[in-house]
Amino acid sequence: MLTWCMGPNTRAWREREPDLLGLLLAFAAIYFVWGSTFLAIRFAVETLPPLLMMGTRHLVAGLLLFTWQRARGRWRPEPRLWFAALFSGAFCFLGCHGLIAWAEVRVSSGLTALLSATLPVWMVLLARIRGQQSELTPKVLSGIALGFVGVAVLMPLGFMGRGWEEVSAIAILVAEIFWAVGAIHARGIKTTTPPSTFAAMQMLCGGALLWAVGLGFGEASRLHAEAFTMRSVLSLAFLILFGSLLTFTAYTWLLQTSSPALVSTHSYVNPLVAVFLGWALASERVTFGTLAGAGIILASVWLLSLRTRRVAGRADEATEACGAVARRGV
Repeated sequence: MLTWCMGPNTRAWREREPDLLGLLLAFAAIYFVWGSTFLAIRFAVETLPPLLMMGTRHLVAGLLLFTWQRARGRWRPEPRLWFAALFSGAFCFLGCHGLIAWAEVRVSSGLTALLSATLPVWMVLLARIRGQQSELTPKVLSGIALGFVGVAVLMPLGFMGRGWEEVSAIAILVAEIFWAVGAIHARGIKTTTPPSTFAAMQMLCGGALLWAVGLGFGEASRLHAEAFTMRSVLSLAFLILFGSLLTFTAYTWLLQTSSPALVSTHSYVNPLVAVFLGWALASERVTFGTLAGAGIILASVWLLSLRTRRVAGRADEATEACGAVARRGV
């Protein structure tokens, strides 16, 4: 998952020709590293408290990004942006990432990724409610309907009624609604602050909120170093260095050098990578229903992305292009 909420509404194009190797490596990062973060979270929460784990991830990543910005002399955030960063941190990090980490204690990483892929549905619906969306065309309505059908396929009657597993699956859908609220709010911010600065601000605010809530729920009682496995600790390190910082660098660079519509294609690849890795490395079950639900949800994302690409062509803004369809990774 991308580890920051959508950035402010800034121009992202640069007049330069990117090299092919750089493009391939950057796309590999947002395709495969983001897809692997769902499994990394599952491994991390095996022995680490979910909220404190996510809080640590974002605080450390935010501090590293802050240090990098300061060293380059680019840390000059507008004071008014701290409220926006706190709002985004509450919805995108505490609300979304916190719920996903909590849910993955009980739900497979593959199912988490597929349910998370419904984000475009919530983005379109909430944007419409706020008056930021044009008319609901047949394609948009079809995309929304397919998204809900895909969820219904992934949560069959045999799964329903299994107590906390059912609650956890629903929590993942609620997490996507939280992210959509934070992303739509951030999209309307006008500022010249670099996206990397705003991302660091969101990480710091979100990490602090996750720690505060985690401590409030008593997760500190589970902080016993002898109970932590190497797999959980290495997974947390992977989430910080690769799931946050590497993909952040790759994603922002691609928005500056590549087509926003092309960058948004990671929305189709990430869930498939997550399902495959969960099956290959964690023995997660992949049934016909899983594949059918995945196909239906990806078709929903594709239909919803068609309108977004037309908007991008008119607006010429990378953030506008990716706002409704790009899954930010976890």
